[in-house]
Amino acid sequence: MSKLEPGTESWLEQVQEDIIDPDRPIIDPHHHLWKKRFGRDYLLEELWRDTGSGHNVLKTLFMECSAFYLREGPEYLRPLGETTYISELAKASAEDESKATVAGIIAHADLTLDAAKLGELLDKHTDICAGRFRGIRHAGARDKRPEDLLIPGQAPAYLYGKEIFRAGLRSLAGRNLTYDTWHYHHQNLDFIDLAQAIPECTMILDHFGTPLGVGTYRNCRDEIFQEWKTEMRRLAKCPNVYVKLGGLAMPDNGFGWHKADRPPSSDEFVAAQKRYYLHMIECFGPERCMFESNFPVDRLSISYPVLWNAFKKLTADFSADEKQALFYGTAERVYALTD
Repeated sequence: MSKLEPGTESWLEQVQEDIIDPDRPIIDPHHHLWKKRFGRDYLLEELWRDTGSGHNVLKTLFMECSAFYLREGPEYLRPLGETTYISELAKASAEDESKATVAGIIAHADLTLDAAKLGELLDKHTDICAGRFRGIRHAGARDKRPEDLLIPGQAPAYLYGKEIFRAGLRSLAGRNLTYDTWHYHHQNLDFIDLAQAIPECTMILDHFGTPLGVGTYRNCRDEIFQEWKTEMRRLAKCPNVYVKLGGLAMPDNGFGWHKADRPPSSDEFVAAQKRYYLHMIECFGPERCMFESNFPVDRLSISYPVLWNAFKKLTADFSADEKQALFYGTAERVYALTD
C-alpha cells in the first residue's frame, strides 16, 4: 500500500472524531483563499467543505495572502486584485444562509507608503469590499535563515521600528481599521515596543508570535518557550493588543505532523500544544483571545473538525462566558462582525 500524501483528503480522513459541542457558535477569524498553493486550490467550496464538516462555523474572516494580485499598474495598488476577487467570493458566501459567511476582509497595504498613496489604497480597499473591509496586515516576519523555513517571511529588517511604518499604523487607527501581524518568536520584543509606541492602534498578533522549531531552532523548543512566556506576559500589558490562538501547526513550528504517516488526533494536538494556549489565555484573558484555524496552512498538519475539537477540549473546564468569548465574541467585537 502506497503512503498517503500529508495534507490530502485521504491523509486527513485517517483521523475521524465525533464533533464536540456541535451547536456552539463559532467565528473563524483567520483563513486564506487562493489557487494552486501547496499543490491545490482553496476557494469558497473548499472553505465550505471544512467549515461545514461538523462544527457550527457561522462567520469567517479572510486574511490577506498575496493572492490574485493585479499584474499591471502601479505596484502599490496591486493588492487590490486580491481584494476584488475575495470580495466577490464574500458576496457569494452570503447568498447561502446554511453555510459560513465570509463576513470580513483583512487586506494588504504597504504601510511604509507615503500618506497620499496609502490613503488612496485604503480608500479603494474600502470601496471594493462593500462594507466588509476591517483592516490591514503588513506582516513583520523575517528570519536570518529563510532557507530553513517552508514559509519564510518577506519583511525588511526591523520593519516595526521604521517611523514611516508607524505613521502608517497611525493612519489605520485614524480610520478605525485594525492591524494584524505575523512574525517570529525572536521578534516579539520589537512588537512589544511597537504596541507601546502606538497605543491608539488596535493590533492583533497572529499565530502566537510563531515560535519556530526548525533549522537552527530545532532543538530549542523549551528554551524558546520560556522566553516566549515572559514576552507574552509583557505584551499582555498593552491593552491595544489582541491575540489569535492557532497557526501553531504550521510546518515551521517544528511539530512534524506534515511529514507523519497520519495527522494528529485532538488529544495528541492538545498534549503537544496545550501549554501555549493556556498561557496565552491566562495572560490576555478570553476577552482578548480568539481561536483561529489558519487554514489551509495548518491543514497541512491537521483536519478542520479535529482542530476545533482540540480547541474545545482545551477549554472544557472554562465558563460559558469564557467559551463564548474565545470561539465567537472576541472576534465579533474586535472585527465588528455583527449582522
